[in-house]
Amino acid sequence: MSFLYPLFLVAGLSLAIPVLIHLFNLRRYKTVFFSNTRFLKNIQLNSRRQSEVRYKWLLAARLLFLLFLILAFAQPFFSRNKKDTGNKLKVIYIDNSYSMSLKKGARNLLETAKDAATKQVREAIPGTRFLLLSNDKPPSYQPLPADKVLTEINSLDVSPNSKTLNQTLAMVQSILENEAAAGADVYYYSDMQSSSFPAQPDTTLLRHITFFGIPVQAEEVSNMYIDTAYLNAPVLQTSQTNKLIVLTRLTGKQPKENPILQLKINGQVKSAASVSFSNKNESIDTLSFQLNDANWQRMELSINDASIRFDDTFRISARSASNLSVLVLNEGQANPYIQAAFHAYNGFHLNQANIQSIPAKLNENNLLILNGVTRIDKNLGKILNDALQQGQSICIFPGRTSNFSELNEGLKSLGDIHIDGIDTSAQTASSLQEGSNLVKDIFEKIPDNVQLPATSWHYIINSGLTANQQSILSFRNGDPLLARYTPSRGQLYICAVSADLQSGNFPGSYFFAPFLYQMAIQSKSGDMFAITTGKQQAVYLSLNNADERNMVHIYAPGIDIIPPQRPSGAGLEVFADQAVQQSGFYSLAAASGDTTVIALNHDRSESRLVARDINSLKKQWNGANIKWLDISETGSAKAKDDWNGFPLWKVCAILALLLLAAETYLLAGGFRKQNVATQ
Repeated sequence: MSFLYPLFLVAGLSLAIPVLIHLFNLRRYKTVFFSNTRFLKNIQLNSRRQSEVRYKWLLAARLLFLLFLILAFAQPFFSRNKKDTGNKLKVIYIDNSYSMSLKKGARNLLETAKDAATKQVREAIPGTRFLLLSNDKPPSYQPLPADKVLTEINSLDVSPNSKTLNQTLAMVQSILENEAAAGADVYYYSDMQSSSFPAQPDTTLLRHITFFGIPVQAEEVSNMYIDTAYLNAPVLQTSQTNKLIVLTRLTGKQPKENPILQLKINGQVKSAASVSFSNKNESIDTLSFQLNDANWQRMELSINDASIRFDDTFRISARSASNLSVLVLNEGQANPYIQAAFHAYNGFHLNQANIQSIPAKLNENNLLILNGVTRIDKNLGKILNDALQQGQSICIFPGRTSNFSELNEGLKSLGDIHIDGIDTSAQTASSLQEGSNLVKDIFEKIPDNVQLPATSWHYIINSGLTANQQSILSFRNGDPLLARYTPSRGQLYICAVSADLQSGNFPGSYFFAPFLYQMAIQSKSGDMFAITTGKQQAVYLSLNNADERNMVHIYAPGIDIIPPQRPSGAGLEVFADQAVQQSGFYSLAAASGDTTVIALNHDRSESRLVARDINSLKKQWNGANIKWLDISETGSAKAKDDWNGFPLWKVCAILALLLLAAETYLLAGGFRKQNVATQ
């Protein structure tokens, strides 16, 4: 037996008070004179014996009343586990992602989980402290008392954030180290979506953790959602037809009627289409529209679906950019593949010149391309270095030459970059850097069987640390096919082969033109944004003289926030999704800069409503430290484990009240019998 408040046991000294009162009353006497006591002899003896019994019962009742009253305040309890668990964390995780907004009966899953967790906290040993986790930032990284935990549970609401189980367990492991705790009991309330709950447990994350899985699942439902949308052109065009490609997905059963996909621009309906899902439960639709001005356009795609609403709208912010200027410096003939790439769309203005006659104003160009160059002298190297210092983007497609030392002469002016030789073997690129800015805006997800470019030869290019090399396309031996260097404010791209089919199929691949578009766009603020919250996607803004007095703010009705930001090239990278999590349109602006409108969308991982089968999970998730509970068992003995014992204080309080009633009965003469004189 243990006591929650053992200091109350000091009040046991008060047990001496009834004893002293009892002894004092025994010493008191009163003389009564009778004329003849012979007939009262038997009555006197009997009354004295009965009084002694009554006083003993009264003393016992008073002592026991005080004893149980003291014990009730000290709150004794029996622990179900004999070992010491006082240094063990009690963790309750409640999944409050969007999938928990599904209803099961009249209530949604989150409300059911909150009720069960509340019951569990109330049934715990009084004084137990809990660590409450959810998909939001925890109210505290230290255990809290039950009353504060109940308040936090009651305030939980559906959140756009989502965390995987492994992320939650990793956080618990970190807190275990900080708190120097012996272990943790983790009670995991979730619908066990496949996007967040792994099929196999990670034993390294379960060290010193007893895991209690408490599934809260709804019946199978259908959900339609807009997965992504993109323009079929790299820029938005005014007074011309723009085409928006929309990918819509379905989980569950096919709807009886085809839903309607609607496009609104600045609040006005511009286009609509009927969505018909294929056997793969997806639909790709094209919506056409025209714009009359070059201002920022707030585009909203919506679909009529009632199961989960957060993913029924997809937002894009875009503006019709002025022609992006691209200058190509040729050593020899113009490149037809570069010409075809930029002539395909009206958003680019292509200029070409011979490398021997470089225009005076290079800073007017968003992208500078050197095509087929076999020599970069110091003068040209200085011109290119000045362009990089101003934040421009440069791409070099070298020509093949055995005297590559003449290329190295100019590369030294740009950074610690040098060509060490030529590899004449035919090779195919083996890796694509998904985190590169050139890549991540092209693919929603890199296909597993994506066909990478092949070359018949390539330069062996190496660089020092100051060049900040990032290989975008690379060969199996690690040599880069296309690499980005940031020795200064601008971005330098160097391809290891020429941009012709004799050197390889890179110019004819579907990477070539999109990569060039991205290079041109990166030299200035973006003109199209559809950011996913929680992905830490940076928004690049062209902003000179950025400092503490000229920082970028996020503006929306009732919102003025300074998000995390860092210098990059000739501007700033702003991480807006770390400052705001609610989807919508937001304005980014500094005191001395133009306003940029961005669109934030929620992560679609919660839209794929594919919950794990609990029976299958129980087979894979088993072990001495893994237990599964029904939602109705959270307050039962099965869920109490070693941290919830039997509360004896209630029994003590009841016994104290009963003894108080017995004492009152004794004082009222309940044991006293009426005496009759004997003859």
